[in-house]
Formats: sequence, C-alpha cells, structure tokens
Amino acid sequence: MPLRLPDLLPAIDILKKENIFVMDDTRAHSQDIRPLKIVILNLMPLKITTETDLIRLLSNTPLQLDISFMKLKSHTPKNTPIEHMMMFYRDFEAMRDEKFDGMIITGAPVETMDFEDVFYWDEITTIFDWARTHVTSTLYICWAAQAGLYYHYGVPKYPLQKKMFGIFSQRKLVEHLPIFRGFDDMFMMPHSRHTEIHKEDIFACPELQLIADSDESGACIVMARNGREFYITGHMEYSPNTLDNEYRRDKDIRNDVEIPRNYYLNNDPNNKPIVSWRAHANLFYNNWINYYVYQETPYDITKIG
Repeated sequence: MPLRLPDLLPAIDILKKENIFVMDDTRAHSQDIRPLKIVILNLMPLKITTETDLIRLLSNTPLQLDISFMKLKSHTPKNTPIEHMMMFYRDFEAMRDEKFDGMIITGAPVETMDFEDVFYWDEITTIFDWARTHVTSTLYICWAAQAGLYYHYGVPKYPLQKKMFGIFSQRKLVEHLPIFRGFDDMFMMPHSRHTEIHKEDIFACPELQLIADSDESGACIVMARNGREFYITGHMEYSPNTLDNEYRRDKDIRNDVEIPRNYYLNNDPNNKPIVSWRAHANLFYNNWINYYVYQETPYDITKIG
C-alpha cells in the first residue's frame, strides 16, 4: 500500500527492508489522490517502535493513507529523542481544527493509576471528545481502551492478581461484522496488562457491544457507535519480539516475572517466539480501514462529524 509518511521518519527505512511499500511526502504530493488522513496519538514510551508496528499493519490495503502523529502538550516523553518528537509530532492544540478519517490511540504505562490521577487526564479526555466530532472511526488500544470506556460509558477497570502476559486465543462473538471478514472463529492476540474490564459492565451498557472475548484474557474487542469506536484490550500491533523484549527487560529488574504464556516454543524462553497473531492483525486493520473508514468517511473531509 502507498503509505504517505513524513520525510525521514525512521520507520520508512525499516519497512522498506521488509518489502513494505511506503512513500514519503515528496513523492506523495505528485499524485492526484485524496488520501485518507490517519492520526496516531502515540502514548507508548518507545515511540519509534510503536510507530513502526502500527505503520506495518496499516500497510496492507491499496488505499493511500496520510499518517500524522499527535502528542500531548502536557507530557514530555523520556525515552524518545526530543529531535524526533519535534520533527514528526504535533501538539493536539496545533491539530484540533483539522479533521481525520481515522485515529489510533495507543496504550500507556499508567494503567495501575486511577484514571483521574494520570496527570494528562484532562488533556486526553478533551481529545476523546474531539475525536467524536473530528474523526470518522477511532481505535482505542489497551490502556486507551480502558480509559475511553471509562470516560465515555462509565465502565470501570479492575486490578489483576497477576499480569495478563502472553498470547491468548480470542473468540469472535458476532457473525457477519465487516471488521471480522475473512476471520476464523478463533484468533490469537498478544496481551500485556495489569488491569482488566469485566464483561458484565459492558453488557450493562446498551451503547456497547462486546464482539470478541477470551476464556483466558477476558473482554477483547468492544464496538460502539456502529464502528465509529473500537476498544481493543490487547496488542494486535505487537511485533514478534515485543513480549520477549519486555520479558527480558523485566527479568533483569525483578525476580517475580512470569514467562509470557503461549508464546515460546514449548514455553521455553530459550526458544524463539511462535508468531500466531499477525495474519489476523493485518486482516483486522485492513477491514477497519476499508469498511469503517474508507466506506464511511465523506470525500469532503470537512464534512466529518
């Protein structure tokens, strides 16, 4: 897919080596096409890694996407060079008058805190409200999913006794939804979190529809507003080695870190991870872009909302 990315974004060289077709702004401007505008609010600590993971998934469609990156004015990341942030990211305030066909809001390493105690809570809830009038469809991932469900619908989160960490089988609950076109009955998804949402709270809200869950990892994907909002409790975007890197990082710090479940061959961390989720992850993002963004967004982007 012709992904339209800012010139010099590190993901461009990484993905070209993976034989994924991307184009920089210089080439994209020469094409007389109205690209779909996708904005990513990246709250993850390792910005470049998350950028690359998401762009890799967004690459599997023939549509041209114009990717922008949003950041919070109230938060300065510690693990990404300031030069990278200044070159590729813009504050929400600088983007609030724009409209976008699609938006992705990532997880954040603040899940054990009460939502209102997160110091950027006021700014991010302003963005949640803004997305409803300025974006055709929004994906909320992991902490953002819990935060969005809490803010919009009053769904609480609950602490887990131990971290939900590994690859878990998910079951689609609603047949014939466009988001699941081409899906098998069961599919795999990475999870890495210390909190959860309960299905009973989702069922109690008539505006929400639980469309996928798991016997092991619980509620997985929640849909609202006929697909204008998707809340995903796991990480379809993870690369093959993300959980491995997280496991080894934490093992060097603490002695109570469990091996990610259903991840290594024979559950042995000396073996390579078994990649079991990428096909459905690509299909999910492709379906989202096609059926919930491209098919629903107006050609005149100013008419969104």
